Amino acid sequence: MKPRTHDDSADDPKADRTEGEEPAQGGGRRRRERAERRPRVRTPRENPTEKLKRVRDGVRGQLSMARAVERGDVEWIDENGDGIPDRPATSSESSSDPAPRTQKPVEPQAADSAEPASEPDRPDSESRRRAPVGLPRFTVAVLTIGGSWLAFSLLHELSSVLAPLFFALNMLITAYPIHAVLVRHRCPKVLAALVTGLTVIVMLAGFLGGIIWSVAAMVTQMQKYVPQMNSLYRQLIEQLSRFGLGEDAILERVKSINPQQILSVATSVLSDTTSVVTMVVVIITGMIFMMMDTPQIAERLELAGAVKPGVARSLSAFASGIRKYWLVTTVFGIIVALLDWAVLLALGVPLAGVWALFSFLTNYIPNVGFVLGLVPPALLGLFDKGWVTAVIVVVAYSVLNFAVQSIIQPKFAGDAVGLTPTLSFISLLLWGWVFGALGTLIALPCSLLVKALLIDADPGARWINALISSRPQDARPPDPPDR
Repeated sequence: MKPRTHDDSADDPKADRTEGEEPAQGGGRRRRERAERRPRVRTPRENPTEKLKRVRDGVRGQLSMARAVERGDVEWIDENGDGIPDRPATSSESSSDPAPRTQKPVEPQAADSAEPASEPDRPDSESRRRAPVGLPRFTVAVLTIGGSWLAFSLLHELSSVLAPLFFALNMLITAYPIHAVLVRHRCPKVLAALVTGLTVIVMLAGFLGGIIWSVAAMVTQMQKYVPQMNSLYRQLIEQLSRFGLGEDAILERVKSINPQQILSVATSVLSDTTSVVTMVVVIITGMIFMMMDTPQIAERLELAGAVKPGVARSLSAFASGIRKYWLVTTVFGIIVALLDWAVLLALGVPLAGVWALFSFLTNYIPNVGFVLGLVPPALLGLFDKGWVTAVIVVVAYSVLNFAVQSIIQPKFAGDAVGLTPTLSFISLLLWGWVFGALGTLIALPCSLLVKALLIDADPGARWINALISSRPQDARPPDPPDR
């Protein structure tokens, strides 16, 4: 029998058995012993940093060679005939070129010498390669200005519809936290939307009711001062007589008035009244339809944010700014009303509390609101105390209104919505021209909407916030969401 060698025993598992041992235990021990006696061969691993550097150097070399071929500094040879260059041409292969190149090809492995800085200066090709693509800046500026003018003109033509609708949207956005609280307490979304809309309508009704009640109180109070009115009328006639304007002359002047002029004034007043009624109807109607969309607004914003997160984030910031703006406007209206009440109380003008409430309500009416709030207390001061009291009331109202609402309030309102005081003032002028009297009330919300849609939602335009925002840090791009 042929004796078993070491190799044969390694191939035959029965050879590993010894007398008195179990096959599994003996064979396993001997295999482990042979494995320990075998020399271990370790495959050297390449350093990942060195491998990355080698790949990077190769790519740099290939890019440098491609640039040289594109410029025509190096010729390549197609050896396989497949239309793909395989290697650079040698000096003998490119000798047939009537204008031989002196630039040596850059080897793909030469990473240090393959930087773009080592390329030859070619002004013509560089200027063509780096020439800006698109319209000239002057043309872009002209088109932008012209397009903006057309857009504002279109908004001006549609102001009778757009301004009331945007005001209704402001009111619903301001009252939306009521909807959120009700939904959080397991109230049905439809019922929560209905309560929110009714709250806004009740607030508007209370606003109109407060103004009507104040006017009715003024009419009732005026009936007590009929003798004072007659006395003031006689004093006025006596003063005018000294200048040659007696009562008969005044009556002649009144009779000489053309009835057509009176009809023109009456028509203008009727037209303004109709415009106000139409505006109220549009506000209430638009609010009803917006109220129907309120239950799904959260889901709609969530779906929009999944596709355009920047736009959804900007709209959320716009809604927050709207609430802050109306909160600031209300707070400063209360401050002005309290100051007016203190002045009227100190002067002893009747119904000081009523006129303070009337001043607070008319604070929301653009342009003419201040005059409407000033006339009743000034007249009562004139009839009850005399000319001096009336003049003091007019001066005090004017100073307080100018200091608080024209100097202090725009600063705080601009900070609340994220706009500089200068832009806040420009917004009052611009949107007042576009939307009329109501435009001055919604001027800052309009500018905030334009900023949210055209600047905040566009990462390439956020740098404009450094110039127009009260928070210059808004010019920085937002942090990416955590995943």
